Amino acid sequence: MNYDKLSLEFEDDFQSGELNTEKWLPFYLPQWSSQEATRPNFCFRAGQLVLKITDDQKPWSQEFNGNVKVSNLQTGVYSGPLGSKLGQHRFAKNLIVREEQPLQTTYTPQYGYFEIRCKIPKVGIDNVFALWMIGIEDQPNRSAEICIVEIIGAKQPKKGAKVGYGLHPFGDSQIEDEFYEDEFDLDVKDFQTYAVNWTPEFVEFFINGKKVRRVHQSPDYPMQFMLNIYEVPVPSHNPKDNTYPKEFIIGYIRGYNHKIN
Repeated sequence: MNYDKLSLEFEDDFQSGELNTEKWLPFYLPQWSSQEATRPNFCFRAGQLVLKITDDQKPWSQEFNGNVKVSNLQTGVYSGPLGSKLGQHRFAKNLIVREEQPLQTTYTPQYGYFEIRCKIPKVGIDNVFALWMIGIEDQPNRSAEICIVEIIGAKQPKKGAKVGYGLHPFGDSQIEDEFYEDEFDLDVKDFQTYAVNWTPEFVEFFINGKKVRRVHQSPDYPMQFMLNIYEVPVPSHNPKDNTYPKEFIIGYIRGYNHKIN
């Protein structure tokens, strides 16, 4: 990517050792649970953010998502009234707002170049690590997802890494599902950089500065970021065999806008 054509507008390199709440909201889709029940486990180590799943962590929404556990930071939140069905990221049909969330945003760009530098010390079979973007859903159709990177432990090959990326429509009828899981010659235990170039005409995906794919469709509304580590039950795996904490280490996240010539 030619950085000369970009202008940095968002950056967190986590050097302060404290969570910058002007940039991040420390919870996960709280409208389907609560802010308190979805607060993440995290720490800072050697100038890096460490998102964690711990042995005593509770599922974030047993009512709607079973025993899935997650530690997440996001850059926006919104829902309809208590008891309504209006809220961000409707991943299931039976979702009901359990805690109303007034509109709050810290960073919700529309188009730009966005990148994360991260590593995963140990990829558990029941873990998922991801950075993705979703619409605010102030209108139900503004609900597509741009997934910058998703590492699913249960799908990892013996050598290299299987990386998920692409678009999901959810409630956006203008977007077709176009999600890919490709294998790459890299080690997720080491720092890697994953990025997306989002334009009005297309979305491009990059790994370590190399373009891996362009998709010829694009959401046309602002989107927020979701940064997380999950523990997702795997039928063949006994979670009692897990070693905790599970960690997702982030060196930085940056957002650029496209310079206007």
